[in-house]
Amino acid sequence: MLQRIPQLPYPPMPLHAAALQDRFLALDAFLLAHQDLWRPKPFTQRHLPWEAQNPLLSIWLRQRSLEQAEAAHNHPEQLQAPEPFAQLARQSTTLSDVGRLPSHPLTAISPRMSVDVPGRKWQQIEAFASSLSFEHSPTHWLDWCAGKGHLGRRLAHDGQALTCLEHDAALVDTGRQLSDKLGIRAAHLQQDVMADDIAARLQAHHTPVALHACGDLHVRLMQVASAAQCQHMAIAPCCYNRIASDHYQALSNPGRASALTLSLDDLGLPLSETVTAGARVRRQRDTSMARRLAFDLLQRQLRGLDDYLPTPSLPSAWLDKPFADYCRDLAELKQLPAPGHQDWPSLEAAGWQRLAQVRNLELLRNLFRRPLELWLILDRALYLQQRGYSVSFGTFCDSHITPRNLLILGERKRSTSSVLPCG
Repeated sequence: MLQRIPQLPYPPMPLHAAALQDRFLALDAFLLAHQDLWRPKPFTQRHLPWEAQNPLLSIWLRQRSLEQAEAAHNHPEQLQAPEPFAQLARQSTTLSDVGRLPSHPLTAISPRMSVDVPGRKWQQIEAFASSLSFEHSPTHWLDWCAGKGHLGRRLAHDGQALTCLEHDAALVDTGRQLSDKLGIRAAHLQQDVMADDIAARLQAHHTPVALHACGDLHVRLMQVASAAQCQHMAIAPCCYNRIASDHYQALSNPGRASALTLSLDDLGLPLSETVTAGARVRRQRDTSMARRLAFDLLQRQLRGLDDYLPTPSLPSAWLDKPFADYCRDLAELKQLPAPGHQDWPSLEAAGWQRLAQVRNLELLRNLFRRPLELWLILDRALYLQQRGYSVSFGTFCDSHITPRNLLILGERKRSTSSVLPCG
């Protein structure tokens, strides 16, 4: 049964310090109340618990095509589906309403700066850089998990100092060569940011920046940079499920007080939104998933158990095998009984039918994709606020450039009022 979550007024203006916690608590209540809708995964469960309580919605979703599911994937809140979908969509939209951070024009640079950077990645770098606004101008950028240092060079091109920390020695060498070639004053250092000696790399005058550092990597940055009392930091998180523990460890006091527990599977939900891929890539992805779903039906029959059986990632060459050989080889890999005679065309067709159903059933789960990501972002923002930072956050680019478009800005001030841009 749908539970009503109190609606908070979110006017189209920045919200101040207490609003961060207010929004976090509202999201927390929403996610807790409806966890029976977003935790179960249609890919692994043939029948979802919520379907019995919402038969009209279940039937409506299961009858839709794969193409219809794809069309609604990035904006499930716009789908005109039976209740309780529409009400949940309205609540999700309200709670996920976050505005764009103010942007400022960037100084023009040489086209050589973006050579060898994929177009979408360079768009992300430009948008990230144009969204950095601090009361006191940074003097020394520190590019965290820098790769070749493209972001750091974009920020430091007009003379500020730059330090790039990267674990991969080959990327460090390439980055150093690029900086030298472009005349950028930069120190490219090989460094495991998770190592104990990382604290010695950060000083108060550094401004650490991280564009899509995964999981533990960006959390480590917040911990180390705040301990070093860095004046500013800017973090666009990514891959919340790339953590060492089996469950999410909340950072802020409100996060730790929450009854919400998040597994690695749960943490993967915000990452399920994808940008448009080419037709060949989509077809390969869909074929792989349809075959896995068909094999899932087969393995349940072979084992005599109506339970999902995890299978390993397979080389793309497996998709070139005839479907029957694919299933026989995968059954042997999983040490299952030989499939014997099967109606292979019917089984393959059933896999594609299940894929359409899975993608459409996922649309309900996807209504909680952005609320869960915002819960995680606010946990980080509240943590930095507790550590003495003024915090603002919002989007720094459109979702078609990257779905991971939320940026946290922290600045140490005597006055620690925080703002949340709200669209």
